[in-house]
Amino acid sequence: MRLDIDFVRAQFPAFSEPPLQGQGFFENAGGSYACGPVIARLDRYYRERKVQPYGAFAASDAAGGEMDEARVRMAAILGVEADELSFGPSTSQNTYVLAQAVRRWMSPGEAIVVTNQDHEANSGVWRRLEGEGIEIREWKIDRDTGHLDPADLGPLLDDGNVRLVCFPHCSNVVGEINDVAAITALCHAAGAFVCVDGVSYAPHGWPDVGALGADIYLFSAYKTYGPHQGLMVIRRGLAGELPNQAHFFNAGYPTKRFTPAGPDHAQIAASAGMADYLEALADHHGLKGTLTERAVAVHDLMRAHEVALMAPLLDYLGNRNDVRLLGPRRAEDRAPTIALALDRPGFEVAKAMSAHGIMAGGGDFYAVRPLEALGVDLETGVLRLSFVHYTTAEEVDQLVAALDTVL
Repeated sequence: MRLDIDFVRAQFPAFSEPPLQGQGFFENAGGSYACGPVIARLDRYYRERKVQPYGAFAASDAAGGEMDEARVRMAAILGVEADELSFGPSTSQNTYVLAQAVRRWMSPGEAIVVTNQDHEANSGVWRRLEGEGIEIREWKIDRDTGHLDPADLGPLLDDGNVRLVCFPHCSNVVGEINDVAAITALCHAAGAFVCVDGVSYAPHGWPDVGALGADIYLFSAYKTYGPHQGLMVIRRGLAGELPNQAHFFNAGYPTKRFTPAGPDHAQIAASAGMADYLEALADHHGLKGTLTERAVAVHDLMRAHEVALMAPLLDYLGNRNDVRLLGPRRAEDRAPTIALALDRPGFEVAKAMSAHGIMAGGGDFYAVRPLEALGVDLETGVLRLSFVHYTTAEEVDQLVAALDTVL
């Protein structure tokens, strides 16, 4: 079965907006277009339910009910329980709060493993804990390929002092998809929990976190066709151990313990639109089963479409001798977040490509550590070309033509 790209694009109002006509959108890793159901729910909330939720009157009850709906349905999509899912203002903020909990949970002399493949949000907050007496161990990437080799992780876990291993599902510049289930099993066998940054993977199909086995999984809804919220799964086995970070009277509520600020009612409610969109895709393609099972099937449809579009683009880039492609050359091994090191600033190239109807990005993308490890000049940065399942083959052709002209 193939993804019906015409049906997909009909669910995104951006593709009908005159200013965006003829524009190939290749900066999805910075934030995706919002799907229609999310926009509709956000509009309805602000029009009809912009009141304090969970109150005694009808509008308030409806407001709270829609927030609960978002949590329950998104948790089911992710294969976890509803009380294991927290919403926060962003993934960076969620990770920061989580690090404060871990700081009080760990003892001096215990260790955290981090990588130099991560976006800074899942690296810097953990590294700062070294000032609290916590040992930080770095799982390093290969300097040529950017690959994180699980064989290199084993020795870091040998002494049994590691409590937490933090790594990305895939890097926002390397693009390689790490085997979360296998890495998690290795860490669990050594007595360590895992924290997975899924920000760069989730846009390519919401993951079954339950099947992956991760203890913590974070991603950003504004990159998965939703509102500007960070979603954080903390499985019960770990959540009960971590100290409360919210008001003391919220300590008994799992969904509030790690969100010290008040929730953004409207954006949480609008997050149910992501579930609406996923179910619309499942219905249209005849996918049956539980919501978790349908989510897995939709994930596979999205990935198959992306891989088919990515393969010829990677072949084209591999045949050029004036660009350095970061990460794997096989489409099956990576997400379509493709970073190119050039002999001139990536931002300048992105700007030049905009004249050819291509929206792309240039810079370091908060991935300073992996770019440094790969020997990329940070002043030059990279040109990043990122797409998702609503991208068409014609847009990829438009991208290649623009690259031919600009490079």
